Amino acid sequence: MERPQNADATSPSGRLDDRVLVALQRLNGRIAFNGLRRTLGAHPESLSRALHRLEREGLVEHSAGGYRALLDAPKVDPASAMSLRPIAHVRIPVGSVPESVLARLSGRWFGNLRWVGVIDRPSQRLFVWARRDGSGYVMLGIHGGSLRVYVPESPRDPDPAEAEDAAYELLGHAVGALRPTSRDDDLVMLRADPVATEAPAADN
Repeated sequence: MERPQNADATSPSGRLDDRVLVALQRLNGRIAFNGLRRTLGAHPESLSRALHRLEREGLVEHSAGGYRALLDAPKVDPASAMSLRPIAHVRIPVGSVPESVLARLSGRWFGNLRWVGVIDRPSQRLFVWARRDGSGYVMLGIHGGSLRVYVPESPRDPDPAEAEDAAYELLGHAVGALRPTSRDDDLVMLRADPVATEAPAADN
């Protein structure tokens, strides 16, 4: 079912239903209720009603992993797509199952980091947390045999150093999740080389 074409879905002042749908389409993953609330700055009761309406209309699906849009994502200008900056990575020891590490971290809060959800990009699945002050996101994924942390490349970030600190905090918890099946000397944390390390491709 399609929504009215004259709805201002991209404006912050547009109907919350349309803003929810656009956010889910562009994030292209399963987003937790609280993660969606932080993304939109919406009141919990208003957001809950909007999600129920979208579910009834067959536009949104809800599962244990969160909410996702059932329509195709809109075309996004590549210049406005989220560009990610790699911060650091940890090599995954032989015999470890990285997906199980991500599963143990999924849905949890860590210090100043609040769970948002999962974003599927063409080259990688990213697990996303928001910084508690609402100033940005930190993302964790598997790439090239390593667990890697990224932050969005944003000139509006008031303190890039805080974003890096949050990324290292998250990677520390990822290392902790690896330890039950790995020796400490198997785990090596490395800063990302901006030249040699390739961030996931942006969605087009």
